[in-house]
Amino acid sequence: MRVHLVDGTYELFRQHFGSAARHSNSHPFAAAAGVVTSTLALIEDGATHIGVASDHTIESFRNDLWAGYKTGDGMDHEILMQIPLMERALEAAGFVVWPMVTHEADDALGAAADVADRDERVEQVLIVTPDKDLGQCVRGDRVVQFDRRKREILDADAIREKFGIGPESIPDYLGLVGDTADGFPGLPGWGAKSASLVLARYIHIENIPPAAGQWDVSGLRGAAKLSATLQDQLENALLFRRIATLDIQVEVGSVDDWKWSGPTAAFAGVAEELGSPDLVGYARRLAPAE
Repeated sequence: MRVHLVDGTYELFRQHFGSAARHSNSHPFAAAAGVVTSTLALIEDGATHIGVASDHTIESFRNDLWAGYKTGDGMDHEILMQIPLMERALEAAGFVVWPMVTHEADDALGAAADVADRDERVEQVLIVTPDKDLGQCVRGDRVVQFDRRKREILDADAIREKFGIGPESIPDYLGLVGDTADGFPGLPGWGAKSASLVLARYIHIENIPPAAGQWDVSGLRGAAKLSATLQDQLENALLFRRIATLDIQVEVGSVDDWKWSGPTAAFAGVAEELGSPDLVGYARRLAPAE
């Protein structure tokens, strides 16, 4: 079997700024309806086991670690108000949903990827998001990322080609370069090229020698300044890495829990609320025969 793990929050944004935005007559819950439609489309394409993670609240335990970490401030109200309805609609459609409160959707995806990876019955795990944070979960060609918009699979080799480092170094990479989308800055002077060159050699931040003269990294410029910054702000680099590291201790159940068996009796009412009653017929046509 193949397991599909969907980033519901990303999908909601994708729908809101994609198809829903292109139609002036879209109803208020068009993006949420689009997420349900696109998740059912995975079933139509042959998926059998699906879990959907969402950020039920935007803040998480990471806000306690770094004051500048992302919050819901400034986020489009039309998106925020659709999150709980999207979660409820997906559950009514028969999908397992992990609405995160103290953690983030990424944590649930990482936890589920780990559970599925350890299940010998699973042939492949597809994490359905292009988010670079999830690159740390990739394992060979068994656990991969799937960018639906580009129809692109990112396995471990593709991660190395894209970032110059292996999946295991992604949190370290983000600890050095930062992540503006998540609200932590990284270290001054450290960019994508310098971080990838150094981490390609040393894998993790703590393995980087303290003095630039000890570095064995070809093609790197400004090593002395980079080294001085790292030593001066090592505590921040390790903190940012911790923020970027997924907490896979989130409870997500087992692979068997994620098998889709069709919509629930509540789906008709929720589909009406979504403004998309036609989704009921779509889901019923895809449901396995009893």
